[in-house]
Amino acid sequence: METFIHGFLVCGGLIIAIGAQNAFVLKQGLLKNHILAVILTCFICDIVLISLGVLGLGSLISESREATVALGIVGALFLTVYGARAFRSAYLGNSSLEIQSQRQDHTSSAWKAVLATLAITLLNPHVYLDCFAIIGGIAGTLTPDQKILFLCGALCTSFLWFFSLGYGARLLIPLFKRPITWRILDFVIGSVMWLIAFGLAKYAYQLA
Repeated sequence: METFIHGFLVCGGLIIAIGAQNAFVLKQGLLKNHILAVILTCFICDIVLISLGVLGLGSLISESREATVALGIVGALFLTVYGARAFRSAYLGNSSLEIQSQRQDHTSSAWKAVLATLAITLLNPHVYLDCFAIIGGIAGTLTPDQKILFLCGALCTSFLWFFSLGYGARLLIPLFKRPITWRILDFVIGSVMWLIAFGLAKYAYQLA
């Protein structure tokens, strides 16, 4: 049980921090934009990545400098564009209108939401450092039986967090009926995206 709690707390400390993925899930939850598909995509990604990290297979990727540099460059470019879109939305103040259109458009493609979630998750090298270097490094000191408990604890955190964030966002909808609140959120999201993009570009440059 102690190992399970250890995995729960370690993953929680990494996943709850403000980042591109959490900001994306929060906004999709507020917009009610295929939130179940978004949440399940995030959780499935965590199942794969954390499992690879805990079982030690992730080191094959994390030890490749070329792969890490490429991920850093692509991730920085993607987050720069996404951040620019958030700043544009903050300037135009159109997200309050967007929430109504998303509710009415039941035929809008869930695949677009899934692909956007995959991009925001997998194009960020930080996720690989967290899952392979930090979580994998800690799990490397455990026995095989303990690794399973550690993995279960970590995945339990992921499941609870993404479902709470995605569906809990609906409680904030009354607050987001005010356009200024959406503008503030979009500005914060844009700032987070650009800060992470700068960090990734700097990280890739230092490795290169």
